[in-house]
Amino acid sequence: MRSGGSPHPHRSCVEPGARSRSRDRAPGAAGRAMAEGEDMQTFTSIMDALVRISTSMRNMEKELLCPVCQEMYKQPLVLPCTHNVCQACAREVLGQQGYLGHGGDPSSEPTSPASTPSTRSPRLSRRTLPKPDRLDRLLKSGFGTYPGRKRGALHPQVVMFPCPACQGDVELGERGLAGLFRNLTLERVVERYRQSVSVGGAILCQLCKPPPLEATKGCTECRATFCNECFKLFHPWGTQKAQHEPTLPTLSFRPKGLMCPDHKEEVTHYCKTCQRLVCQLCRVRRTHSGHKITPVLSAYQALKDKLTKSLTYILGNQDTVQTQICELEETVRHTEVSGQQAKEEVSQLVRGLGAVLEEKRASLLQAIEECQQERLARLSTQLQEHQSLLDGSGLVGYAQEVLKETDQPCFVQAAKQLHNRIARATEALQTFRPAASSSFRHCQLDVGREMRLLTELSFLQVPEAPVIDTQRTFAYDQIFLCWRLPPHSPPAWHYTVEFRRTDVPAQQGPTRWQRREEVRGTSALLENPDTGSVYVLRVRGCNKAGYGEYSEDVHLHTPPAPVLHFFLDGRWGASRERLAISKDQRAVRSVPGLPLLLAAERLLTGCHLSVDVVLGDVAVTQGRSYWACAVDPASYLVKVGVGLESKLQESFQGAPDVISPRYDPDSGHDSGAEDATVEAAPPFAFLTIGMGKILLGSGASANAGLTGRDGPAASCTVPLPPRLGICLDYERGRVSFLDAVSFRGLLECPLDCSGPVCPAFCFIGGGAVQLQEPVGTKPERKVTIGGFAKLD
Repeated sequence: MRSGGSPHPHRSCVEPGARSRSRDRAPGAAGRAMAEGEDMQTFTSIMDALVRISTSMRNMEKELLCPVCQEMYKQPLVLPCTHNVCQACAREVLGQQGYLGHGGDPSSEPTSPASTPSTRSPRLSRRTLPKPDRLDRLLKSGFGTYPGRKRGALHPQVVMFPCPACQGDVELGERGLAGLFRNLTLERVVERYRQSVSVGGAILCQLCKPPPLEATKGCTECRATFCNECFKLFHPWGTQKAQHEPTLPTLSFRPKGLMCPDHKEEVTHYCKTCQRLVCQLCRVRRTHSGHKITPVLSAYQALKDKLTKSLTYILGNQDTVQTQICELEETVRHTEVSGQQAKEEVSQLVRGLGAVLEEKRASLLQAIEECQQERLARLSTQLQEHQSLLDGSGLVGYAQEVLKETDQPCFVQAAKQLHNRIARATEALQTFRPAASSSFRHCQLDVGREMRLLTELSFLQVPEAPVIDTQRTFAYDQIFLCWRLPPHSPPAWHYTVEFRRTDVPAQQGPTRWQRREEVRGTSALLENPDTGSVYVLRVRGCNKAGYGEYSEDVHLHTPPAPVLHFFLDGRWGASRERLAISKDQRAVRSVPGLPLLLAAERLLTGCHLSVDVVLGDVAVTQGRSYWACAVDPASYLVKVGVGLESKLQESFQGAPDVISPRYDPDSGHDSGAEDATVEAAPPFAFLTIGMGKILLGSGASANAGLTGRDGPAASCTVPLPPRLGICLDYERGRVSFLDAVSFRGLLECPLDCSGPVCPAFCFIGGGAVQLQEPVGTKPERKVTIGGFAKLD
């Protein structure tokens, strides 16, 4: 038998044949040298291949370690999170958590002769269980703290397992570890790895008495390795064990195939919905009803193709991998250098703070010392003066001796100065007070604020995402963008403004962001935007710590045509008594006076109100133009629009007197001539606004003039937007009225463009209109006329 021969049977039967062939092929010295060279080359190639294989196997050792015990996997189980863990480690972890009876089905591990204490070989190494301290750290790391099953629970308990790989709790269901699959592929890889790192190591019989012999057979049913004698002993002829099929000796015994943990049937399908292997019984159960289930062969082929494709891509881009590895290594070196520099900078700054504190401490102590010396000097002088007042010493003794003088002139001469000193001493004695205070309360320091600052001393943070002020951000001739930082955000030294168009056709591809760097302040002006476009804008701040997050994107519509710049001209049709135009000629307010009150009194007798008109100082003769204005919501009746300059001057140059009884309000629109030219485009196009509403007619003729012939049939009203936009297309003879904030169309009218066309504003009663000021000319300035403020 092979087991009774040499421990290396292949080597014993191959080497003699090799030597005989060498003698036949190379009878001479040259032949022997050639043969030896070929053998050496072949041997070198084989050894290089073995070294590469061994190196590859050793490099993947970290993939074969259990995350709990940090040893090679043994009977690994696949968790629902796709991570693996040894079955023994999983049971130990669940036991530490208090789960009892969830460690798997004991019947899944068949008993073997080698598993009993009486027959286990003393040289067979037991598997090391996870260390208790490691399990404690795993369970105390913030997850997996669940109590065990309580007796008499009404609802079945769901077992939660703390996965050490993903640091989260994984639900195992009610059956616990018994509902998990074994990772047989991982077991095979571990076995191949063990064989590669222990070349030439023999597998010993597990049933022999010491010293054990080399194993020659293995039994999957008994889960043990045997020599020839032990295999015959534990598989006697005529018994059920005699039918066990012997296999090659191995240290890991696995079932022939994956079995369903629920039904103990071989898995044949794969549920894509649950991402789980199922058997025939699982397939027909209600649990997988409506799920997408495919045969195992299809899932095998699909996953194998994907894995092969990904692996081929990785192997085909080894240069890229190596380049990225070099980049990461360089990043690691830079990180080490930058970290050391940061440490040195922080140490230097802290030392600087310490130096400043030490200097401040020295100056404060010097001030206290000077104050102390001054007080001590004053107190010492006062003390000496009081000591001289004692009997028989100092000034008192000297005075007593002077009093003994009998010569009157001499006494007067000496006692005059002495009397002054005695008087001062007497006064000091009567009004005694120490010359200096002994308290140094004025030298106390209040370091509460400084202590809070030092306590809160931390690394500089990047600014938070700015907040764009949508009320002050708008697009006119240019785009004015305004933003602010959140209240508790770190300061920003400067900002970066980015913008791009979003209405570019798809075939041209997305437009790139345009950037405005180092913007100081909290506003920016973007010049020369494209008309009729949509821009998206965003801002982010920057300081010494780096760039912060971007603000939320803000979309702005630009005007549909170039902006027309003009001023108000009150020379035509404007009554100075009723209209007040601002100094900058961009705002006008209708001021009702005594004539209007008299006209209002005559309304009951058939008198009509007049229309006051203000024109723009420019006329459009070609192209497309756009301008915007704001109407005071409290206006009684205001008309905003355009008209032929000649017709406007003809109609309003000689405005009739509203208090005249001969005033005829008929403008001639009801004459027969008007019927003859009813199809012609009107010379005026106005939008009627009153009391915060816009009057919209059923057609363009409803607002084509100051007064309609038939009235606005089927008219409706809409709320007045903050700003109104007027777009004039001179070539097409069309006027569009828009919401200047959202650029939503309100009304479109035809217009006679046979001559120059002027902007016009009409007032009936009180009202006010403010032209939108160009962005490029002081957008922050405001002018107030009679309580009506201009726009930002």
